[in-house]
Amino acid sequence: MKHPVDVHVGKRIRHRRWMVGMTQQQLAEAVGIKFQQIQKYETGMNRVSASRLWDIGNAMDVVVSFFFEGYEEGEVENASQTAPANSKAGDLLADKEALELVRSYYSIPENQRKKLFDLARVLSDAA
Repeated sequence: MKHPVDVHVGKRIRHRRWMVGMTQQQLAEAVGIKFQQIQKYETGMNRVSASRLWDIGNAMDVVVSFFFEGYEEGEVENASQTAPANSKAGDLLADKEALELVRSYYSIPENQRKKLFDLARVLSDAA
């Protein structure tokens, strides 16, 4: 049975990998393992050792604590019992389209990004 912490860490690995535009193969090569192992980590099927999590964090330029952010024991355990893995309410980054939008947003120069943000805020207020 998958442990909720392993599932959460796996999701955070996948989200960060998507955010930086890295494939499973690229991440695997960066940490010296096979891409199938990355797949197992991302689904929570296999636990990530501390040293491997350290290597993954270094490869994706985040500290190890990043992978545990947002984990609240009761919340994740309840969500894992009542909903599919990617449908947790409020987990916008579980959606590939939302991740692609965020990645694209941050690739825009800062002055233009601020204008786009202001436009989005006005449009959401009007909706």
